[in-house]
Amino acid sequence: MIRPTLITNAKLIDPAKNKVEDGAILFADTILDVGKFSGAPEGAEVIDAQGAHLAPGLIDMRVVIGEPGAEHKETFKSAGRAAAAGGVTTMVMMPNTMPVIDDQSLVDFVLRRGVDRSGGVRILPAAALTQHLDGALMTEIGLMAEAGAVMFTNGDKPVVDSRVLRRALSYASAFGALVAHRPEDPYLAEGGVMHEGELAARLGLPGIPAAAEAIMAERDLALAELTGGRILLDMLSAAQSLPALKRAKERGVSAFASVNVHHLVLNENDVDGYRSFAKLAPPLRSEDDRVALVQAVSDGLIDVIVSGHDPQPAEEKRLPFEEAAFGAVGLETLLAGALTLHHKGDVALNTLIRAMTLRPAELLKLPQGRLAKGAPADVIVVDLGAPFRLDSDKLKSKSKNSPFDEKLLQGAVKRTFIAGKQVFGA
Repeated sequence: MIRPTLITNAKLIDPAKNKVEDGAILFADTILDVGKFSGAPEGAEVIDAQGAHLAPGLIDMRVVIGEPGAEHKETFKSAGRAAAAGGVTTMVMMPNTMPVIDDQSLVDFVLRRGVDRSGGVRILPAAALTQHLDGALMTEIGLMAEAGAVMFTNGDKPVVDSRVLRRALSYASAFGALVAHRPEDPYLAEGGVMHEGELAARLGLPGIPAAAEAIMAERDLALAELTGGRILLDMLSAAQSLPALKRAKERGVSAFASVNVHHLVLNENDVDGYRSFAKLAPPLRSEDDRVALVQAVSDGLIDVIVSGHDPQPAEEKRLPFEEAAFGAVGLETLLAGALTLHHKGDVALNTLIRAMTLRPAELLKLPQGRLAKGAPADVIVVDLGAPFRLDSDKLKSKSKNSPFDEKLLQGAVKRTFIAGKQVFGA
């Protein structure tokens, strides 16, 4: 039995109520009560938040973990440490492991092994949409959903064959399963290493046009409408993709979208000087694209903000730009990066927190992501204004490839609780 904890003198961010209010919260493994308390119950541990904010733990819907098969990049243990330090209490693990998570025994492996080794952080498997992620044969979506897969995705490899994606969406719709697909036309993107534009031309680097994403997004939305399937456009990066998403939502298509936090804060200029730590997939795009994505988050058109956590060892990032691996770590900087938009007044605090807590919980049908009686006691205490300069060498991830390296950020996690147990304390 977990000893109850009472956190007093906090500013409670409740995305379900869409407000921030002074109060206290009492919890054991679930939330027992929220509001004002005249005194602590007998035997409860009392923590004075000293005016800090308290929010539901973050749910990160896009995390690459190397285990099994690439433990030199990240393990369940190192990812769990990084997540807890960043206020992420639940992470959805991508299926691009070795072997690929494309059958129910591997879903079961992640569910059993993950939580044992992650220090308590909840690791939920996203299963492969096609066998071996090769885009040709659909996986057993029903069996893997039954085994505990929370969504289905082909990771960074788009399904080019429209008939395969149509079948997968149709089949998934029978189980109400969420299909996450990264829209990118691989033929238009082939050989590209950054956003196609004036800067790429000046740097002499091959570009990836925004149209590569917009064309594929249009197709994916049309297939979702045709099949009645639930689709998440995974990590949108281009303003050009947004009108189709808006039209689909207005027509009642079960269409949702996520964005990588890096694309909300950084743009293609962060690549200038051939900075390979800012080499991402999809690439950082123009300032106009960034502004449009921020507005889409503010309006609720984009549902979810993710870290896009993709650990790469130094020897694969510290290379000439064209040869360097794509990807960045993000578990520890998801919250602080997103809070940049709150500090600049671009997105309301509740809207930001909702995109990293309640919306992912709703899409994945999880009980987390809310400060409500009976909900799991996954909560974080955050000092929103605490400034720090990111030193990527001090990150808890095994890999240190952060495009936020040496940037000034604001917002530090003070405590992280999962199922009422403290798993991180600053």
